Amino acid sequence: MPIVPDVSAHGGDQDDDRGAARLSGPLFRDETPQSPPYGAVQQNPEPMPDAPQPAPRPQKKSAGRDLGAAIGVGVGLGVVIVASLFFVKAAFVGVIAVAVVVGLWELTSRLQERKGIKAPLVPLALGGAAMVVSGYVRGAEGAWVAMALTALAVLVWRMTEPPEGYLRDVTAGVFAAFYVPFLATFVAMMLTAEDGAGRVLTFLVLTVVSDTGAYAVGWRFGKHKLAPRISPGKTREGLLGAVTFAMVAGALLMEFVIDDGTWWQGLLLGLAVAGSATLGDLGESMIKRDLGIKDMGTLLPGHGGIMDRLDSLLPTAPVVWLLLVVFVGSG
Repeated sequence: MPIVPDVSAHGGDQDDDRGAARLSGPLFRDETPQSPPYGAVQQNPEPMPDAPQPAPRPQKKSAGRDLGAAIGVGVGLGVVIVASLFFVKAAFVGVIAVAVVVGLWELTSRLQERKGIKAPLVPLALGGAAMVVSGYVRGAEGAWVAMALTALAVLVWRMTEPPEGYLRDVTAGVFAAFYVPFLATFVAMMLTAEDGAGRVLTFLVLTVVSDTGAYAVGWRFGKHKLAPRISPGKTREGLLGAVTFAMVAGALLMEFVIDDGTWWQGLLLGLAVAGSATLGDLGESMIKRDLGIKDMGTLLPGHGGIMDRLDSLLPTAPVVWLLLVVFVGSG
């Protein structure tokens, strides 16, 4: 998810200062303002009405976050991902499972804090990790079975508490199970192909390139809002940048990384990734607006929480998995 400049609203102490200004000065005295005596030096002379005023300094655009910390954390995560991906596939499955559990913890914690929704974390965490492993070991069939059992476990676990809010809590629990671990399972399923590491790398690079293109172009040229009620920082120009960057990267990756892939398939893949990544980003922005929060967590300095990094990755995973199966087979 690209970092979007934030526009902070001003208030509070400023209002007090303005009020203090109104309560002072000659207008609140019995006498009327008098001109200074002849020859006296005025301490704060008023500017002449026709005198030219200095032009305000142009404000520099700001990313709204600590870019140094963001880059450092991003590089560190990249090293962990690449090392586990290309050396021990099972370790990368473990990385996915850990990310899923932390993401579920962030999501359920924010739901309880902001809405009073108590989605049961224990069955979600255990079922989510099992879902990722089942997808890697047994494929789509294993993922669906684990998803069904996780939903059942959520229904049963919530029965140990009073019935008030039961439907609300279990609905949120099933949504969380689908949104985080089930979608993440498609990444584990990509890994099972002979060129699985290349497929996962393609998926990650395309999503990052799409987000980067959207941010870079939108920050520099963005003028027309894409969805102002959901995410005011996103622009149509940024979306065009995401599409362009992702299509170029997709053509290169399909041609040189994916076995039997061709450049024109990469163009279509990049276009699809730009669309799904943008929708995923907007979807989480909708959730955060409903909850009244800026970030899902604070675990990653400069980024927010794990869920703030998974927002565009999760919905993109099944799209990339499906298109790669269509283009070059399941491997």
